[in-house]
Amino acid sequence: MTENSNSKYQIRLPLVLCLGLAAGVFVGARLNTPKGSSDVGSDVQKFREVLTQIQNDYVDTVNTSELVDDAIQHMLNKLDPHSAYINATDRIAANEDLRGNFDGIGVEFNIFHDTIVVVSALSGGPSEALGIQSGDKIIKVDDKLLAGIGVQSPDVMKALKGPKGTEVKVTILRGSKEIDYKIVRDKIPQYSVDVSYMVDAQTGYIKVNRFAATTFEEFHEALKKLKESGMKRLVLDLQGNPGGYMNMAIDMADEFLSEGKKIVFTNGKEKKYNSEAMSTARGDFETGPLIVLVNEGSASASEILSGALQDNDRALIVGRRSFGKGLVQSPFDLSDGSELRLTISRYYTPTGRSIQKPYEDEDEYSRDIISRYNHGEFFHADSIRFNDSLKYVTPNGRSVYGGGGIMPDYFVPLDTTLNSHYLNELYTSTSIQEYTFGYAETHKDELQKKGFQSFLKTFVVSDDMLDGLVKVGERNKVKPDRKELRLKKKLFQVHIKAQIARKLWNNEGFFQVMNETNEILLQAMKLFDRIPNELDRRKM
Repeated sequence: MTENSNSKYQIRLPLVLCLGLAAGVFVGARLNTPKGSSDVGSDVQKFREVLTQIQNDYVDTVNTSELVDDAIQHMLNKLDPHSAYINATDRIAANEDLRGNFDGIGVEFNIFHDTIVVVSALSGGPSEALGIQSGDKIIKVDDKLLAGIGVQSPDVMKALKGPKGTEVKVTILRGSKEIDYKIVRDKIPQYSVDVSYMVDAQTGYIKVNRFAATTFEEFHEALKKLKESGMKRLVLDLQGNPGGYMNMAIDMADEFLSEGKKIVFTNGKEKKYNSEAMSTARGDFETGPLIVLVNEGSASASEILSGALQDNDRALIVGRRSFGKGLVQSPFDLSDGSELRLTISRYYTPTGRSIQKPYEDEDEYSRDIISRYNHGEFFHADSIRFNDSLKYVTPNGRSVYGGGGIMPDYFVPLDTTLNSHYLNELYTSTSIQEYTFGYAETHKDELQKKGFQSFLKTFVVSDDMLDGLVKVGERNKVKPDRKELRLKKKLFQVHIKAQIARKLWNNEGFFQVMNETNEILLQAMKLFDRIPNELDRRKM
């Protein structure tokens, strides 16, 4: 079960978008909790004394467990921006995205007019097997009413998710008929490769949204499929990818690099945290032209992969400067089921550059992306100042810089025409989801009969459809902005068309339409002919 949160695909205002990019994602393998090598007994005793005094003598009753949790998090905040404490209650949810699957009933849903609507039953899941259909309304779960009560997405997730093998009773409203289903929850896969398809007769495209436990397997299958389709060159899209497991990035880099190339190395205070990853003899795409797309939302494992390919002169990096996270966290189990994610080392690209941006000033670090926007970095490459002391040279003589993120070989400015406050409001009110869902359901047979390629090439969002969207928005209390709709008509048309495609052809349809506005991809497609010279500056 996943929420059909289509709003995550919208192009938000840059300042709003940036607020979500400061969160780090842990990388590395699970390690055993180390034995204390230094005496912290006196510090622990002091903390115990204060906590006991509060519990015994403070004027009000307090929850000491909450105080301890807050104290631990505050302590970690003094170390770096990415060390973190996760209490036992939140731990499962925090790790779920990176596991590659979760337990549930296997539906994608949205909430329209205070009613849970099934967008689709996920392929291979228990709901699909029972015949639950797109458009079904979930009105009760275990006889508890969930319609017309102000239900929110977290309420739905809590009600429908649960351990594999457990049963949940779901009452569906289909038309005017109520149908009761007893659904046995099962493992539901979460995919980290959003889409892979052929852009043209020789160019493949793969978009990876995070580095989870199943990412390399998904990526390898996508690569194999594209090669069978005649792929000669590849675009790997890491835009907005916040990272994840370091070993997944290493395995992917190995697919592109010949044997014996350094991929990444780490250095920590303890020697046991020092490591070095080298490419092996295996690799299914070691010689074809390769372009990697990054932006300010590409972090951590995304930077490991793009840095390795850039430093080994294997790929052109296209886009905007990446986030700048070069700290490695490892999870440590605590006795009460909570988890400590502690920074144990820094990682470095093959040339020796650290990608971690400065974090001495906590407030400045949290505002970094917004500061980049205000400073003009999203629009002009020459607004970025590099420190010559952090200059490194690749084997082929290209200059690369450390000190904060991966700077692309080719800079692509942010296109502000792709931003619309009115479009954002239509997304956040679920108006665009509601309209496109209804349109797709009504025209499903005729559109699918013609096929996706016909839809992609010939389908045009009409003025009547735009008016229909405006009316849905008005019903959802979104004030029309006809002027913006007129000025940015093409943007609205692309989003409507993409959302309809997603309802009928899933991510493969959605991204092929949305990529018509992917300015970094469009620029990258013009650069393939220049790759040989650009990867070897000594020939110029």
